[in-house]
Amino acid sequence: MPEKPLHPVQEPPIQLLRRLEFKVLRRLDGFLFGDYTGVFYGPSLDLAEVREYQPGDEVRRIDWSVTARTGKLHVRQYREEREITAWLIVDLSASMDFGTRRVLKREAALEFAVTAAAIVARHGDKVGAVVVSEAGMRTVPAGTGRRQIVKIMQQLQKSSTGSRLRTPAGDPLEQALSFINRTLKRRALVFVVSDFLPSEMPLTPQAVPPWAKPLGRLAYRHEVIAVRISDPAERELPQVGELRVRDPESGQEVWVNTSDPRVRAAHRALVKERDETLKRTLQSIRVDLLELSTAREIVEPILKFTLRRKGVRR
Repeated sequence: MPEKPLHPVQEPPIQLLRRLEFKVLRRLDGFLFGDYTGVFYGPSLDLAEVREYQPGDEVRRIDWSVTARTGKLHVRQYREEREITAWLIVDLSASMDFGTRRVLKREAALEFAVTAAAIVARHGDKVGAVVVSEAGMRTVPAGTGRRQIVKIMQQLQKSSTGSRLRTPAGDPLEQALSFINRTLKRRALVFVVSDFLPSEMPLTPQAVPPWAKPLGRLAYRHEVIAVRISDPAERELPQVGELRVRDPESGQEVWVNTSDPRVRAAHRALVKERDETLKRTLQSIRVDLLELSTAREIVEPILKFTLRRKGVRR
């Protein structure tokens, strides 16, 4: 029998990078690499001037402080700059251990993070990472080249297989976003990779997530893309009778009768409300959302996402 392939958190870094280069990066080559700054980042980086709004200008470029002072709509005009710095904020908290299909959520997050780092590094641009897990928060300073990709991969794998002890009070993703807000001085491209599930369940699914405020501050100064990782079993309960379900973040366990139509309907309603809250929150702070699933390879969703952003920017 052939050996079962290793999961991303188990593969040696060089072997994982080669596999992703063959399976993912090669398929994206030619479509994405030549135009990745315009798709992921936008046309410009540094603020050059503020001018009056013209039909066709992007709403996200409106400078509201100048608009309030003058009484007329003004937009921020940026100038091109060759060098880009990208940052990966990767959430590997306990809820990312879940997965019922191709890979676990944390493995899908690792695949995307390595792919994004390789795309940036292959253009000679800098990329850094902030990885948050139960073991704490770890940072890989921004750097360039293939060696930098390997450093990020090693930190991701280390955090994936580290202690499962619960972090101190507070939402890990909120803490990572607050840290990066304090750290970044120049405008950057930031990927926030997470399942966006709270470390503590809110009273209602409509409650504003704790990470919303620091993410909004980040999006005001930087180009931010939210990358949500989900699993099909989170969206639709498998009909398998009674199950003992454990919340990986809190450790709380409950028995659930998955064959009860009322339970299944309540779960669908909860998922729908949670999805609407996430999308409404991201839209309010003008952050685009890339959806990835543990059931599918990451290439197709990335291609669809880039095509959608290209269409918006035309």
